[in-house]
Amino acid sequence: MIHSFDFDDYHNAKLHPGAAVLPAALTIAEREGSSGKDFLSALVAGYETMIRVSLATGPASSRQRGWHLTGTCGTFGAAAAAGKILHLDVPGMASALGMAGTQSAGLWAFTADGSESKRFHPGRAAQSGILAALLAQQGYRGPTQILEAKDGGFCQATSDSFDLSRLTAGLGKKYEAEEVVLKPYACCGSLHSTIDATRELARDHQIKAKDVERIRVHNSNVVKLQCGFEYRPLGPLQAQMSLQYCTAIALLDGHVLVNQFAEERLSDPQVVDLARRVEFVLDPEIDAVYPEKFASKVEVVLKDGRSLWLRVDYPKGSAENPMPADEVENKFRILAQTVRDENTTSSILELYQKLEELKNLSPLIHLLR
Repeated sequence: MIHSFDFDDYHNAKLHPGAAVLPAALTIAEREGSSGKDFLSALVAGYETMIRVSLATGPASSRQRGWHLTGTCGTFGAAAAAGKILHLDVPGMASALGMAGTQSAGLWAFTADGSESKRFHPGRAAQSGILAALLAQQGYRGPTQILEAKDGGFCQATSDSFDLSRLTAGLGKKYEAEEVVLKPYACCGSLHSTIDATRELARDHQIKAKDVERIRVHNSNVVKLQCGFEYRPLGPLQAQMSLQYCTAIALLDGHVLVNQFAEERLSDPQVVDLARRVEFVLDPEIDAVYPEKFASKVEVVLKDGRSLWLRVDYPKGSAENPMPADEVENKFRILAQTVRDENTTSSILELYQKLEELKNLSPLIHLLR
């Protein structure tokens, strides 16, 4: 469920680490009666492993081959987090990662028809990672060269442009988890800089849909492949991945939250009409830095002949352009209070703020149930 609204964190390695690592760590932490500090250590281990495996594959290449990296790399992150809590030794952790990798899966075909398989991938990755760690705990041996083997190694099998040195570059000094982005919008992270630029242009110039001749979005080849398809109202997931829809709804509504993907909004004639006026333009400069930088340039051509444009290099929520703490808390409250009352939501936040001090996660898990 953590991935269902596409509102979960992401990294420019083209994956959503929290969606796979957090459920695995929380599950095993509950089983083992772990402390908050042990749980946080497991999260760091899982995030770093998952992100670094993706970076080693050359995420743009892996994505262009049709792999959904949250699914394929999520098994490694989940296994590392679970294995950390289980106190696996070095051979045990190597076996856990090997068993995780051989269960790796996740294909990008969901945008072709708006199917729900994308939501399934991180849950399956968490499940597979947990299984891998538990098998290793019982002495089951997994392939220890799962990443680098020339015949059937993960990087060789999933990418045309891998670099194994990325697995350990700066390890222990640079934490890739510090580059994780918190989402202000409930859609694909590759679209967030486009949404930022569209919202700012609309706000600063009082642009209305009726005034727009067309909108040109200058971006990378991978964004075109992933999000540049012609928009059709096939369902929420397809809309969340659509450059045309998300640009149009950002201009019309001024925000891109869960309600913007309600079924009745997806087929609204005004939204569909504006979406059809959104065009993709390949930008060689932006393409050259993707996915290290999720930049976008938006150009709004108005019916009166004016052309307005804005480039955003770092989307809101990134390390370079972080969401303020009060906005993060407000996002949590809005989402949590659809399933929990206000008092319970406040209690969860209170425990979260002293998570490192908790001797046992049971009080927090009880509130989350």
